[in-house]
Amino acid sequence: MPPLVKFCGLTSPDAVDAAIRLGATHIGLVHYEPSQRHLDLSTAAALRQRAGSAVRVALLLVNAPPELTGKAVATVKPDIVQFHGSETPEWIAAVKQHVAIEAWKAIGLKDAGTLERMQKYRGIADRILFDAPAQALPGGTGTRFDWSLLKNHRHTMDWGIAGGLDPDNVAAAIAATGAPLVDVSTGIESAPGVKDVDKMAAFLKAARNI
Repeated sequence: MPPLVKFCGLTSPDAVDAAIRLGATHIGLVHYEPSQRHLDLSTAAALRQRAGSAVRVALLLVNAPPELTGKAVATVKPDIVQFHGSETPEWIAAVKQHVAIEAWKAIGLKDAGTLERMQKYRGIADRILFDAPAQALPGGTGTRFDWSLLKNHRHTMDWGIAGGLDPDNVAAAIAATGAPLVDVSTGIESAPGVKDVDKMAAFLKAARNI
């Protein structure tokens, strides 16, 4: 089966429309003020409503406190909450007790030890998203991790990869890791937060013509 494709950090109705038209399976909306792709909750809710059921919508949060997490989920009504900070398994489990939501946990894949430590999310996170280790920001930096860390790894949870993917390297990334889902943001932009339709189309073509 071709991999699932998530376009993250969408900021405009045109980008949402393009993602759906081109055939992405998921889109991501960022609610994290330091990010250049940050959306206030009302804007995120409008884009989520625009997407409807045509694509699955993830709301990206980073170490959001309880009140903000509850407000964000209630306002935006995403299909998925993507926890992209240092959220613990206990915190994600607590959120899921109160909200019927799919939970993804982004993990900065630094070394083989990370693959052992992330097992604590097993049975709690619905998907692990392997990303580059956090730098100034926890994601969306266009930095890739060492794909060879996932070679022959026996996965115990649904998973995907992010970090530094673009139309030129996504096929190689899938070939190297066997990723069932690829997540891209910076690699399909003409400027920070501005998605490029031609790059979006090229990414999808490369990801699906493995």
